Amino acid sequence: MIKSIENKIYDSIKRRKNGSIFFASDFACVGNGQAVNKALERLTNTQKILRLSKGIYCKPRIDTELGLGVIYPTLEEIAEAIAKRDRSRIMPTGDYALNRLGLSTQVPMNAVYYTDGTPRKIQIYNGRGIRFLRVAPKRFAFKSKLAAMLTFALLEVGRGNLSEEQERRIKELLATVPQEAIVNDYSLMPDWIRSIIKNSYAELS
Repeated sequence: MIKSIENKIYDSIKRRKNGSIFFASDFACVGNGQAVNKALERLTNTQKILRLSKGIYCKPRIDTELGLGVIYPTLEEIAEAIAKRDRSRIMPTGDYALNRLGLSTQVPMNAVYYTDGTPRKIQIYNGRGIRFLRVAPKRFAFKSKLAAMLTFALLEVGRGNLSEEQERRIKELLATVPQEAIVNDYSLMPDWIRSIIKNSYAELS
């Protein structure tokens, strides 16, 4: 008996880990786009998979210990899955970078990333979104991810606008990374950001 497109897709999904993110384009070899989309729609309607956004799905992960029910992927997990599919690099920036670093308690509605791939905005299941901003390759020249994220986050804060709490948090972050791991990135930072990081290391020593 020849399996239906829906069954072929579901057989593939069942072999994935709970919480795995996948795309309609992953099943291009199974059938044409319209047929694949219809099959995914039926699987969504029967709650066998979750639709995160147009063409983006995940295998449900259920929390049984705390009774939280279905746990959706984070914006970061979705963004990284898209970047992996597109073979592009991404880096959090703006308010989202501030929140990720613990420099702000405000949770932005949109996660903004720099990318060397295709610029786009994606609306996600809960009304939030992911925005990819294409930037020059120099933005990805940082060797240290922390150095890059601090630079982009501080650019959002602006020169002279750091609070004492944010200064303390920066020291906490830098205490986890030796200065030797960041020193090669100093040339990529504006002078005032480089001074903040150097002074923080000086106070830590």
